Amino acid sequence: MPSSTRKREVGRGERVLPGVWRLRLPLPWPGVPHCNAWAVAAGDGIVLFDTGLHEPGSFANLERALAQVNLKVEHVRLLVCTHAHSDHYGQAATIMDRAGCELWMHPDHRHMTEAAADPDAALERRLEIARQSGVPEQPLQAYAEARRRGGGFGIARIVEPDRDLVSGVEIVTDLGTWQVHETPGHAPSHVCLHQPERRLLISGDHLLGRVSLYFDHGHSPDPAGEFLRSLDVVERLRARLCLAGHGRTFADVQAHIEANRRLVHERLAKVEEVLLAGPLTAFDAVPRIYGEAITPLNASWWLSETLCYLEHLEIERRAIRIPGDRGGPERWTLA
Repeated sequence: MPSSTRKREVGRGERVLPGVWRLRLPLPWPGVPHCNAWAVAAGDGIVLFDTGLHEPGSFANLERALAQVNLKVEHVRLLVCTHAHSDHYGQAATIMDRAGCELWMHPDHRHMTEAAADPDAALERRLEIARQSGVPEQPLQAYAEARRRGGGFGIARIVEPDRDLVSGVEIVTDLGTWQVHETPGHAPSHVCLHQPERRLLISGDHLLGRVSLYFDHGHSPDPAGEFLRSLDVVERLRARLCLAGHGRTFADVQAHIEANRRLVHERLAKVEEVLLAGPLTAFDAVPRIYGEAITPLNASWWLSETLCYLEHLEIERRAIRIPGDRGGPERWTLA
């Protein structure tokens, strides 16, 4: 069904465990209908993990989800963001204003906050990367116009964290103390939270209910390699129940780790296979890697992912980047 006719979801709340509530918050994105925030009992209130996207009506959906489990925004004693993407950080300022709480988040949040502070510069940077990757000018201009019409970044207001969410930091709740584990890859600011006695994992977008890869390109040298190393970090925790940023909870955590690892290696192998055809731009490689035509819905997502694979192979000396002639797009070939 086209996204324009798809019935929009509303905020929903449900108890997952005693003292743990899932807040399912709607998103406007095709194929990604909602995200999860997690409320965990803490004294006379809750710790809220993630916020949902900021857009018209979004705060009412958060309030609705909380009300369904007999909670209010004013019960939030601490706000924790697993990473600085808009669907996990977007409503942070509004929640802080209402609840008077602190925000804890990883300090490497510039991939979102700098872009939100200067959206024109962020768009120009994306356009330049796309041109270097071989994207034709006509669809590139259509993309730029759509981004300009779309307005903001889904963030109510840029707010800096009151405390840096890095390894060694602990979050105290009624379910015990949660430990912070830095898990970059999906985003430079990504962390997972682990409660070791109960073997619970709040995974953000590092592990999801279904295997769906996305790497925030251009903010670190090797997002794909970081993601693989972060899978090793989470594997060592031996969690038995995962509270993910999208989709339902799941218990087969090890199977999800293995499936993500396997898919990354399959994609890397496919990129190498595609490069056998000779020097290619990243844009030309995308449909050969994924086996589907490029569309406005998949172009940005798949191009970012492909660039991360190419740069990972370059770091491992398995691929070579060939600069473009006279400002033309760069091409890639096997080393």
